[in-house]
Parts: sequence; structure tokens; C-alpha cells
Amino acid sequence: MLDRNHLEILREVSRLGSLTAAAEALHVTQSALSHTVKKIEQTLGTQLWLREGRSLRPTQAGNYLLGVANRVLPQFELAEQRLQQYARGERGTLRIGMECHPCYQWLLKVVSPYLKQWPDVDIDVRQRFQFGGIGALFAYEIDLLVTPDPLLRPELHFVPVFDYEQVLVVGLEHPLAGALYIEPVQLMDEVLITYPVETDRLDIFNLFLRPAGISPKRHKVIETTDILLQMVACGRGVTALPRWLITEYADKVSVVPVQLGKTGMAKQIFLGMRTTDECNDYLQGFVELAQTMS
Repeated sequence: MLDRNHLEILREVSRLGSLTAAAEALHVTQSALSHTVKKIEQTLGTQLWLREGRSLRPTQAGNYLLGVANRVLPQFELAEQRLQQYARGERGTLRIGMECHPCYQWLLKVVSPYLKQWPDVDIDVRQRFQFGGIGALFAYEIDLLVTPDPLLRPELHFVPVFDYEQVLVVGLEHPLAGALYIEPVQLMDEVLITYPVETDRLDIFNLFLRPAGISPKRHKVIETTDILLQMVACGRGVTALPRWLITEYADKVSVVPVQLGKTGMAKQIFLGMRTTDECNDYLQGFVELAQTMS
């Protein structure tokens, strides 16, 4: 029969690629782990790993079981964490994932009053450019997702918290600085600077350039908002960001927003959660506060 220990072994062997490294991570001897691995395979009646020298590669059965481990183990770990918090008299930790990098500034405005309203709740924020938010919700790695791109699934619930306009951002001396709006063709000769996110997740590509069959002259990536805007201000390229963010930076950097297209590009930010967590009081408390402050 499978148990949690088997899944943990499978995950560590797959993650580290060898019995030696996995044994060290699991605080057991290599011989003991090797014996356990053989016993698991004998019990299940199928081979889970292919041995290639000192390395191990999962078989089809091993890959299937690894998927189970990656779904189930985070739930075990979350349950243990929550029970430990309850034992200490704490309410828990609200784990927030960010798929909207510029929204970090907005999030900070919500976090401060929230922590005062909920003194027995901690907040942990995960902000990664390659962050797979929907997958993290399903895997119980986060409790709440800040995203402009909700996924309509019966297991998930998304609440809109504020509207915004995505705009082109250029330096004050840029030829487009005085334009009422721009068309996609006007970016053909521009260096487009974005965060290091796949272009399939960037609105400037999906909603503006690609429908018109247009590509910028060059695409550059920069991680931090401040450096990105300084590059734009110095004429090293253009970018696309929420208008509200540019308003906040108005006194810090010499850039101006320009409308994208005749009708503009309207967007919304959503807070996503698992439907099973909709009754969580401190999670709902965050959503309600976010709506009132937007």
C-alpha cells in the first residue's frame, strides 16, 4: 500500500536525481533508501525508476505517481502547518501569489490595514515572474491569487477588485509622447521593454500587437519597475504598464502614458481562490478590504 513516506521518497529522488542526494535530504543512509525503493517497487508490482549509472529516471508509472505526490504532499504540509498554528493560538497564514507584478504596489496598501484588522493572521507573498498561479492554487501552494487573467473553472472562484487601463509608457522626448493614442504599426521600430514574463502572458502582445500581425523591432526584459522606467525615460525603449502605476511614479521619473488604440485597453484585477475556501473568514476579510480600497 502507498503511504506518505513513499510519496516523499519519490518526490526527493525525482527532484535530486540520485539516491545519494535524496538519502541526504531525507536524513537516511543510501543503503536504507535503496532498500526502501526496491520494496516500494515490489509492493506496487511495477518499476518506478530506470537506473542510468548513478542517476534515476522515472518510468511512466513513476511519472504518474510523481504527479500524485506533487498534488497530495503540499496538502499534507499545509494541514500540518495550519494545525501547528491553531495549537499556538494563531489563525493561520494567508499565502498570496502574484501574477501581476505592478500590482505589488497596490498590494502593500492592502496588507498594512489587513494585518491590523487580523492580528492573528500572517501574510506570505510569492512574487515570481514565471509563477504559475492557477497551478499553485490547485496544488495548495497559495490561498489567494492576484491576477488579471482569471480561469473559469468550477473549482475556482475569482472576485474583481479593481479596474485599470493598460497604456504605452514613453519618455518625455519620445516622438509618441504627445499622441492621443497609438496604433500597433507605430511600435514596429520600437524597443519594447517588459518584465521577464512569457509573451503569451503579456497583454501588449496578446491584445494589441499580435492581432494586428505586428512585432516590435526588439524585445528586452528588465525585472524591476524602477530600472525599467528609468530606461524608458532615457529613451532606451518603451513599455506597457497600468496607468495608475505611472501616475504614482509621476514625480519620480520623466515618462508619460499614451492610450493603446482608439478605445484604449481596459483590464481588471481579480483575486482568485479555491471554492472550498470561500468560507474562510480571514481570506474573505482580505477580499472585502481589497474591494473597499480599490
